[in-house]
Formats: sequence, C-alpha cells, structure tokens
Amino acid sequence: MFRNQYDTDVTTWSPAGRLFQVEYAMEAVKQGSAAIGLRSKTHVVLACVNKANSELSSHQKKIFKVDDHIGVAIAGLTADGRVLSRYMRSECINHSFTYESPLPVGRLVVQLADKAQVCTQRSWKRPFGVGLLVGGLDESGAHLYYNCPSGNYFEYQAFAIGSRSQAAKTYLERRFENFTDSSREDLIRDALIATRETLQGEKLRSSICTISVLGVGEPFHILDQETVQQLIDTFELVAEEEGPNAEPDADAGEGVAPEQGDVPDQSAAADQGAAPMDL
Repeated sequence: MFRNQYDTDVTTWSPAGRLFQVEYAMEAVKQGSAAIGLRSKTHVVLACVNKANSELSSHQKKIFKVDDHIGVAIAGLTADGRVLSRYMRSECINHSFTYESPLPVGRLVVQLADKAQVCTQRSWKRPFGVGLLVGGLDESGAHLYYNCPSGNYFEYQAFAIGSRSQAAKTYLERRFENFTDSSREDLIRDALIATRETLQGEKLRSSICTISVLGVGEPFHILDQETVQQLIDTFELVAEEEGPNAEPDADAGEGVAPEQGDVPDQSAAADQGAAPMDL
C-alpha cells in the first residue's frame, strides 16, 4: 500500500496538504468488521458483527463496558481498541473517585480525541488504527459519539462504521427521524436490521452479532446470545407476516418505497471493492 515519499512518517505533509499515515489508519477502520450505534432520548444501543479469523478460532470482542453509564463498540485494530477502552475505564474510575460522580460522556470523548490527536503529531508514534462508537448516558440525556483516528469526534443520532457499513447507513438515514422517540425494543430491532444490511445476504444469527443496551435505570450490559436469537426470530416472523400483505401495494405503482431488504442492493456498489479485514 506504499503510495509515495510522503507516507513514511506521520508528521510529513504532502504537497496536497494530506497526512497519509492518518488516512491509512482511517482505512483500517473501514476494513474492520461493522459496528453500529443508535440512540433515543432514554436509551443507547450498540451492535457489532463478529468475524472469526478462521473456522477453528473464536471471534474477538468488539464491544467493551467502560462504566455503568458508558460503553464502546469498535471497528479496526482490536488491540488498539482494548488499549483505548482501558484508558477510558481508568479515566472514569479516577473521576468517580475524585468527584464522587459519573464522568460526563462529552468530557471523556474529548479526552479520548486529544489522546488520538497526539499520535498524529509525534514522529515516534503511529495513529490508533481503530474507530470507536461511544454510547453513554448522563444528566443531559443519551449520547452517541464517533471517535476517529485523526482525533476528530462527532455526535450522531445513529451511525455505522466498518466494512460494508454504507448499507447500514442507508437504512439508518431513512429511519433516523423516528429514533428520538423510539422505545428500547424498537432501537434493538433497528440495530439488528442495520446489522443484517452489512452481511450482504448472509443470514443473521446471534452467533455473528453482539448487541448491548444502555438506558435510564438500565446500566450498560451486553445481551446474551439466547436473548438476541429470540429477538431475531421475533422480528423475522413479523417481517414474514408483513411481506405478503405488502406485495400488492408494491405492484400498484413505482413510487412505493423499497422494502428494507433492498438496501444492500442499493449500496453494494459502494463497498464492492472493500475486502473486510478480520481485525
């Protein structure tokens, strides 16, 4: 992937004003397994796709608990994600010990972004090759942030990162206006459907996805596989019942909105050339 003489050092600018090492780190995020986040007024749901390196190995953990009110989902280099999640956990513990109150989500995200930015300005360091979706709940409500290897951070209503995430983004963009007032179950349902969009035809099973929930009166926790499989079966049954009833309407005119299952076909071209990395 060697491009030119300007990508051998993270502190070297190209004549076009680009830092290629930072861009390579962002490319590592795009090739990691997909991670998805959604939030409403009271809840945050994080989901990720579990990909094993081979049939003989288990998948690596992609969702980490930071505190009772904060959790993260990662895409990219898992080792870097573990280091950053441990740093976030330490910051939460220190703040809780000093001030006897939970660390605000926005402040932790800024500290994390500052830590990532330092690695883009030191010649003896490299950027973190991982993107983090940080979901949290504090006095101002539920939050969902995306931390980029470049040191930038953004707050979202819903977002997806990783391999073939464009299909999930397309679904989320069509539905995000309803997320603010969505219930816990509706958020989980949308997270599962968005996760399914990234699989490109592969059947969604509890063994290849992880779902975590955080809400008012509900500390951050990861749902077990049995619960996730029950939710998948329930939503698939509902979809099968709605499918036959929707077919006559679909034939009535061309202006009818496409079904949710059509989303991967619309965005497959965008991610066709991106081979997922089992990072």
